[in-house]
Amino acid sequence: MNLHLLPLIVYAAAMAAYAWHFARRDPAVGRAATTLLVAAALAHTFVIGMHTMEAGHVPVTNATSAIASFVWLLALSYLYVEMTTDERAMGVFILPLLVGLQAIPASHPIAEARSQVLQGPLFGIHVSSLLFAYASFALAGVIGITYVLLFKEIKAKHLGFFYTRLPSLQILDRMNHRAIMIGWVFLTLGIVAGAVWASTYAGADPRVRAMSLEDPKIFVSFVCWGVYSFELFAARRIGWGGRRAAYLSALGFAIVLLNFVPISYFLTKSHNF
Repeated sequence: MNLHLLPLIVYAAAMAAYAWHFARRDPAVGRAATTLLVAAALAHTFVIGMHTMEAGHVPVTNATSAIASFVWLLALSYLYVEMTTDERAMGVFILPLLVGLQAIPASHPIAEARSQVLQGPLFGIHVSSLLFAYASFALAGVIGITYVLLFKEIKAKHLGFFYTRLPSLQILDRMNHRAIMIGWVFLTLGIVAGAVWASTYAGADPRVRAMSLEDPKIFVSFVCWGVYSFELFAARRIGWGGRRAAYLSALGFAIVLLNFVPISYFLTKSHNF
């Protein structure tokens, strides 16, 4: 039985509830949507725990299992944001991403590798930090999209659908900056830990030995780091915020998705454990 199907079904039910709540602004439906998402996250935690017990480590050693773990972290991150801000409006943008990505491990499960080179703490820090960074960037990307939608509505002086459903531009901008800052810290930590791990195990596995900036996955990771570093620099030094920051967040997350799905599956030459 493919256990990844269970959280996918509950995520899909939560997505429908969030869409209904966004359209109707019914508080009862909003609470039901949150309850369904909590149930989905709990079901996903159970699945991650089962696969961890089976493999002996958190399931992150191939692209499919890493996507499943990313979905889990993103769901938990969004729930934290929702429960600390009491704002459900972004759920309608987050849940389709959760459902779309969770459909990959649900339809194409791959067994976890048990290679000794993947068991050390450095590898765990590398992967978990990157996944948490990607979850933060996903939140920032969604916040950026909602900022642009609201900005365009206000600029056109048609204060209707999004104006009555989304937080203010100031709140969205602050949330975006905070998510980018957290994601950048973990992305930097993940890249540094990965570099140290690769140098430590370079003689233990030919794929580790073959890693270099010529690999598309590694190269795009540095491009992603450069984009978010520039966004933080621009916000602090030249006053780029608001709409510019929102566009950069959306661009950065598009690069993350490109690296996370098509490059991980089809283009990487060495980074494919």
